[in-house]
Amino acid sequence: MIFKKIKIYISLMRLNKPIGIWLLLWPTLWSIWIASKGLPDLDILLIFIFGTIIMRSAGCVINDYADMKIDRYVERTKDRPLAVGHANKIEALLLFIFLLIIGFFLVSLLNRLSIYIAIFGVIITILYPYSKRFFAAPQVFLGVAFSLGGPMAFASITNSVPIISWVIFLCTMSWIIFYDTQYAMADKKYDLKLNVRSTAIMFGDFDKLFISVMQLIFFVTLLVIGIVEKLSFPYFLSISAISLLLIYQFFLIKNSRPEFCLKAFKSNNLVGGIIFFGILSSYGI
Repeated sequence: MIFKKIKIYISLMRLNKPIGIWLLLWPTLWSIWIASKGLPDLDILLIFIFGTIIMRSAGCVINDYADMKIDRYVERTKDRPLAVGHANKIEALLLFIFLLIIGFFLVSLLNRLSIYIAIFGVIITILYPYSKRFFAAPQVFLGVAFSLGGPMAFASITNSVPIISWVIFLCTMSWIIFYDTQYAMADKKYDLKLNVRSTAIMFGDFDKLFISVMQLIFFVTLLVIGIVEKLSFPYFLSISAISLLLIYQFFLIKNSRPEFCLKAFKSNNLVGGIIFFGILSSYGI
């Protein structure tokens, strides 16, 4: 019985689907390496890695808590634990609080500036699933929540949030907005019926153009980061590879077929990894 419950909670936290952890972790790792000039302290690195896992898990739990009634009617989400009744809302809320306690313990090991940013991040994380009811572009909320790892990394390492940390924030936010729009395209027909808002719905037939604009911002900010930080050839080689992946994504989503939109979304894990490898190589592995 207890193992069955653990399996349900693992599913509720989406630990069985780690792509979300990687998508949140990659830009945090970019920032840690850049802020530390390629020499991060092991304790800082471990705090951020475990913190990322905990907060992504918490985000999934509160998202499912808020979307329980909606998830039942969407093909992709109808089998989630809350949607099918394998867990109840009280259990989800208690699990969310438990994860927050662990998260706050981890962030308490950092400096005060990092704690302030983390608190703001938790507020945005809680607001995100509810923003889908009242805000036309909830991906902006997700973008802010998932991008705060950058400024937070700089805050913990340099006790400041310099301009370059906000360039990384903008880079990450544009990335998150376009990949979550790709994700939303897969659920578009369900979201329209359920009155759930997303950038895919907001931009209608221009959703692919919107994604292209976000990809352009993403690519330009990657260039700016490399130039300002004087990163070496491997980094610029990595973002050249990224440009090919972005073109590949365009061809995947051009016909708006849900299965290919999800494939485009999942390819962003490779995008994040290639960028990190480029940064790592620039400082010397």
